[in-house]
Amino acid sequence: MMRQSAWRQMTAPELWMGLFALALTLSLTMAEHMDQRPALQTSPVFHRYKREWLWNNLYVEEERPTYFQYYLGKLKSTKSGDRTHYVIEGEGANTIFKVDEKGDIFVTERLDREVKSKYHLSAKLVDTSNKLVEKVEDFVILVTDINDNDPVFTKSFNASIKERSKRGTKVIEVTATDADDPTTANGELDYKLLKGGEFFNIDSTTGIITTKYENLDRETQSSYVVVVQAQDLRGIKQGGTATTSVSIAVSDINDNIATFTKSKGSYVFRVKEDMKRGQRIDTMVLEDRDEIQNKDPIFTIAPSSDIFEMERSQIKDGNLMLKKGLDYETKNSYTFFVHVRENHLQSPADNKDNPLIKAQVTIQVLDVDEQPEFSRSIYNFNVIEEMMVNNIGVVSARDPDQANKAIRYSIEDKDSPIGINPITGQLFTVRKLDRELVANHMFQVKAKEEPNGLESFVNVNILVIDINDNKPELSIEEIFVCENDMAGTVIGTISATDKDDHLPAFSFTMVKPNGNFSVIDNNDNTSNIVLKHGGFSLEDSRDYVIEIGISDGGRPPMSSITSLPIKVCRCDNKRIHTQCKAAQLKMGVSVHALIVILVCILTILVIVILIAMRKRHQKDALVTLGKSEIHEQLVTYDEEGGGEMDTNGYDVSILTSARNDGSMSMRQGPGLYAMVKKPPTACKGDMAVMIEVKKDEADHDRDEIPYDSLHIYGYEGPESLAGSLSSLDSSSTGSNLDYDFLNDWGPRFRTLAELYGVDGSEGSDSPY
Repeated sequence: MMRQSAWRQMTAPELWMGLFALALTLSLTMAEHMDQRPALQTSPVFHRYKREWLWNNLYVEEERPTYFQYYLGKLKSTKSGDRTHYVIEGEGANTIFKVDEKGDIFVTERLDREVKSKYHLSAKLVDTSNKLVEKVEDFVILVTDINDNDPVFTKSFNASIKERSKRGTKVIEVTATDADDPTTANGELDYKLLKGGEFFNIDSTTGIITTKYENLDRETQSSYVVVVQAQDLRGIKQGGTATTSVSIAVSDINDNIATFTKSKGSYVFRVKEDMKRGQRIDTMVLEDRDEIQNKDPIFTIAPSSDIFEMERSQIKDGNLMLKKGLDYETKNSYTFFVHVRENHLQSPADNKDNPLIKAQVTIQVLDVDEQPEFSRSIYNFNVIEEMMVNNIGVVSARDPDQANKAIRYSIEDKDSPIGINPITGQLFTVRKLDRELVANHMFQVKAKEEPNGLESFVNVNILVIDINDNKPELSIEEIFVCENDMAGTVIGTISATDKDDHLPAFSFTMVKPNGNFSVIDNNDNTSNIVLKHGGFSLEDSRDYVIEIGISDGGRPPMSSITSLPIKVCRCDNKRIHTQCKAAQLKMGVSVHALIVILVCILTILVIVILIAMRKRHQKDALVTLGKSEIHEQLVTYDEEGGGEMDTNGYDVSILTSARNDGSMSMRQGPGLYAMVKKPPTACKGDMAVMIEVKKDEADHDRDEIPYDSLHIYGYEGPESLAGSLSSLDSSSTGSNLDYDFLNDWGPRFRTLAELYGVDGSEGSDSPY
């Protein structure tokens, strides 16, 4: 810290010490300077020397008060005279430092060495015309140091050291800084411990902190705070000081044995017998004063067990695990010992006296109500097809509990062809099995404790053994003979198939002798159809069919007779047929197919009858309606705001007579636009005929609802701009109408204006 005034703060001894140091420094500097100059005094002969600048190094003490400028030194040259004067240039020239004509240098400001320790200047000797008399010479003004700054610790210090470290182990090096000159006592620092000296030492010069003893124990004290003091002016009490705190953490090593927490070292665990393998029974907690990274237990079970094992948990305690299933009825109690030890343990351990590293464990197995147990995991039986078997085999289960409850058996699949005796578990067939339909039956048998106990299931597999119960079948449907085939020609090779599961051993014979064809068995489950003579023709109307007898060679052997049609074809020279005569087809329908066809026909007939009856019922309902219940409506849409008026019929003849005699006059329209009408284009008598026909059809139509209406669009109403469009109420007013206003309606009505833009007399004669 910068002091405000070193002169004011110094006591008398300090002042004398400072003056002594200054005098010593000046004397040493002058001696060095004199040693560098030639020793003229030793020579008795007078010599002539070159003129030069004459001065010593200049020194100024920092922080010296400058109430008035004070004398620092003098510039001197051998060329100086009455008509010359000195000039200085450089750092602080003529501001901090000033020189008079005689060469005396004065200091005008207080200096700080920590800001600037030296000033470089140059001196010139000039005459009255400022002409250089002596060459420029450089010189330096040195600022001497005083103890005006205290030591400073520039950062905080944190360190760590392992417990049980050897004496003298380095912990940390602390350093402080002092702005004063380090080459003097002002900047030399001395370190010492104000706190923590009972455990640590510090080097007074380097500031290195080391351990004092080997008994650092993290479990006793995990951290220390050491206070360090740095002082300048080594050896003098009046020097400036600074202090800092150093935090020292003691790091852990594995120097404590992990031990069990039970005071007597005995554990009792109760485990249900149905606990699954690999599950945790419980945790045996360990106590270790070391940190978890240095907790390294190893567990062993004595005597070794194939039922239980120890595993280390995430926090490095012991998990007792179930390795093998338990059975209360077999053994209900286990006793063993668990030992714990640690690798890489620092000896001797802190808790070496009677550590609890062995624990007795007792497992008490608890009885639970268990499911019935089958004697096998799966049952396999064989059953010969097409036979009723009363004793296929026995499925057996037992109650593993001491209660030994009775077991009842059942099959879940109600459609299973296999049944079971609920008491004995004996399996039997409910119906005959057919291997060709299902060769393997698999189902589950349930065993349940009585009366309302647990239940379990087992798979049963029934393999159906095949017997020779299927007739062989011919694998080919027809063959052909060519017109150009000669006698002895093999016209086809036949083979057979059998649904039974046995090696094929088919034999073929001709059931009835045939003068055209013969069957020759190849003794390899095939036979050839051989032509006895040639001369077949497409024009021949005869059909050729041979009956083939097939035997499968099983036990007992099964045989069948199949009719094989032979068609006559016209072939090329490679016996590839190009045209054939259709062979006689064997028609046959199974009973099941006939039943299905009959059911479909009956269903269609019933649907048709129901539809016909419903139609007739609807028509009868229409006939029963009275004539008075059928209403017609004459609806006119030529009145604004009017509506439909329900009438009790109407007389069309009145409309016709009114229309024919021409007495019906046009109703007063709303205006000129509504009076514009197009001349009628239809004959007036046609409308009456049409209405009568439509009315008669509506009255006698049995399929339509009678509440229909005949709408007459004869008149749009007096306020309608459209007027009447019906021929019943249309008439021409003659040629007195002016249709020129249609030209004002725009391009869209140009055609209409052209139609009506004619002379009135012409319009009256027109039939339209």
